Amino acid sequence: MKFKLLHRAFSWYFSKSALPYWSVLALDCGILLASGMLAYILNHGLLSTASSFIAVLCSLLLFMVVFIVCFRVFRTYMGVFRFSSFVDLQRLGIALFIGMLGVMWLQYFIMPNDNLAEFYFSDILLTCLMGLTIMWSVRIWVKRIFDAVVCRTPNNQQRVFIYGVLTGGVALAKSIRRPESKFELVGFISDDKEMKNHSLMGVPVFHNDDSLVEELKKRGATGILVSPLKREKLRNNTAMVDALLNADIRLYMVPEEDEWDGHSDIAHSKLQEVKIEDLLPREEIQVDMDALKDMLGGKRILVTGAAGSIGSEIAQQIASFGPEALILIDQAETPLHDIRLKMAKFYPGIVAPTIVADICNATVMDDIFRRFKPEYVFHAAAYKHVPMMEDNPMESIRNNVMGTKIVADLALTYNTAKFVMVSTDKAVNPTNVMGASKRICEIYVQSLDNAVCEGTKQGSTRYVTTRFGNVLGSNGSVIPLFKEQIKNGGPVTVTHPDIIRYFMLIPEACKLVLEAGSMGKGGEIFVFDMGNPVKIADLAMRMIQLSGARDIEIKYTGLRDGEKLYEEVLNDEELTLPTFHSKIKIAKVRKYDFEAVREQIEQLIHDADRMDDMHTVSQMKQIVPEFKSNHSKYENLD
Repeated sequence: MKFKLLHRAFSWYFSKSALPYWSVLALDCGILLASGMLAYILNHGLLSTASSFIAVLCSLLLFMVVFIVCFRVFRTYMGVFRFSSFVDLQRLGIALFIGMLGVMWLQYFIMPNDNLAEFYFSDILLTCLMGLTIMWSVRIWVKRIFDAVVCRTPNNQQRVFIYGVLTGGVALAKSIRRPESKFELVGFISDDKEMKNHSLMGVPVFHNDDSLVEELKKRGATGILVSPLKREKLRNNTAMVDALLNADIRLYMVPEEDEWDGHSDIAHSKLQEVKIEDLLPREEIQVDMDALKDMLGGKRILVTGAAGSIGSEIAQQIASFGPEALILIDQAETPLHDIRLKMAKFYPGIVAPTIVADICNATVMDDIFRRFKPEYVFHAAAYKHVPMMEDNPMESIRNNVMGTKIVADLALTYNTAKFVMVSTDKAVNPTNVMGASKRICEIYVQSLDNAVCEGTKQGSTRYVTTRFGNVLGSNGSVIPLFKEQIKNGGPVTVTHPDIIRYFMLIPEACKLVLEAGSMGKGGEIFVFDMGNPVKIADLAMRMIQLSGARDIEIKYTGLRDGEKLYEEVLNDEELTLPTFHSKIKIAKVRKYDFEAVREQIEQLIHDADRMDDMHTVSQMKQIVPEFKSNHSKYENLD
């Protein structure tokens, strides 16, 4: 009964907000005053102290003025007892040390005085030592009682380990030791063997080895909080991730967009259960954003396909550089309206007209170029879905090829400084109509740049192509599809058990597009290092594990029309050269005569209107000899 009453009393106290500052200051002064009186008694005896009690008390009160000034300077009373840290204790120790020096200086100048008692050095030193010990003890015990009574009593808290023992792990630990936290810390995980069997913040440290899952289960832990400093380590340790997911261990981390400054606490409310995007192994990509700002800031920049996954991200990154004008073009009205609202909210000072237009409408596009005269063009508009374009080759020619030709030609007509085209790894040794159409776009853009350099075409526009693989979270990518299938109870459909793909985050890919496009001299096809490929079946399995479901099956449906097991980044006959960025290389490809290419492409565009799919694809294969259809009705054309 007594224990229950005590428990309720502590719970009531700790459920309240922090004590007011003045009460903490008063408590510290009271402790110091009592310590000074006790120190004087121990050094001078009880009778001597009693006979000069008033003088001793007046001296101590005078000393309190010095200590209060030090407390104020170091703000020792600003911390909350229940969340006291080593920094708080250190600050208190420094304040008392400085105060002791001040008291000794004060004692030297005011003594002797008939109304004050003389304190020797030993009296002052003992006063400070006892006061510091008691103040530290109060803070430590209040924190321990708080941890025992409040942090560990709720039944709905999830027992977790923290992966990381450096500042990131400690910051997480401090954050979750709060009444409102849904986590209870029961251990730390370290990659350093020497930390094994040590203790940190009152809980044991375990080594990250084969026995980790067993230790988690033994202590009833069902989750791991990942320190920001361990995010990359976890991504690249697939064995650890698989072992944890197979054991139903939940993983939590702070989203990458919430950057951590490296020393402050981490709000536990920001912790989120990891998504599949967080676990795909990849290296952090560094881009010289200052150089891009110098190059693109204050310029007039046009982005086609601005409502798409890549185009919208390119637009937002460019907006952060402060362009003179940012012209956003797309024929998808609703997504473009969303970008319009986002620009108005986050970049209100940027002139960013959003224009609903079809890049295949030469008259409209000419009017846009005439009005805005863009200095840079980032061409991201394209049809990209392989099965759709396999069924609609005429539209792939009209939108991808003709649209690119119209925009590229207008860039030259209106003296655009640089035209940057976003291409795809599916353009390498294409096995489908979509990939072949993008390869034709590459050929036209590169041959146009050659013609400008050779002087056969008048103008100064330089043309650059960027080529990369799949981006995570883009419209129509496998991840949104798998999420929807898992939500509906499955099955999760994968075309082939051995199919692999390269993946990159949309912001990372767009940073490389901006850097390659801005730094390129003209005529290059820049290829991005996409890292290691990911097996789609493994991706699906991980997403199922992350969902917590155990009864969802993976169903293999067979390769789709035009699909191949793996994507290539370079043609077999191509070589690469290093560039200004370790993640960007230049593909060395054969050159084409511009007039010959122009005639072929114009004939292709003209004949595509006949709505004869076989004839259209046959012409594409003549322009791109390496285009060999796969799982497609066009295979007999090869």
